[in-house]
Amino acid sequence: MSRPGDNENWELIASPRKSTRYAIGVAVLLVIVHVTLALLLRQGSTGVYFRAADQLAMAGIGTILALGVLMLTRPRVKVGKQGIAVRNILGEKIVDWDLFEGLSFPDGAAWARIELPDDEYMAVMAIQSNDREYAVDTVGKFRELADRYAPVAHKSN
Repeated sequence: MSRPGDNENWELIASPRKSTRYAIGVAVLLVIVHVTLALLLRQGSTGVYFRAADQLAMAGIGTILALGVLMLTRPRVKVGKQGIAVRNILGEKIVDWDLFEGLSFPDGAAWARIELPDDEYMAVMAIQSNDREYAVDTVGKFRELADRYAPVAHKSN
């Protein structure tokens, strides 16, 4: 099996589009607002004495918040002969084709999910409903690959 970082061995690599753009915009806005506030802390007389450490802390808080928001840009799904690699916000798991029972997109769900044995499932945050046509295309390509690689027993789903 290949390492999760080997992108050339995967036939489909997808990540969310709209939420990634929104997350980057919000992260930039958080940094700008907090740095601006940090610069303005020493301006004017408010009765409170702000030091350079307070300004650095304010800018640091904005940076930490921005990094937290940027975690929303991490989701990705990779599909290939070796299985399905799903990376959500906090980590990556590889699902072998023999465990795969289907890909579903329940009504009203924000993202797709991989159906696993014993009524379990794994969220696939890389395929999001707010991406509309891109999500439909990605699900179609995913299902084509599943038809090719999933064991015959699971193709009835």
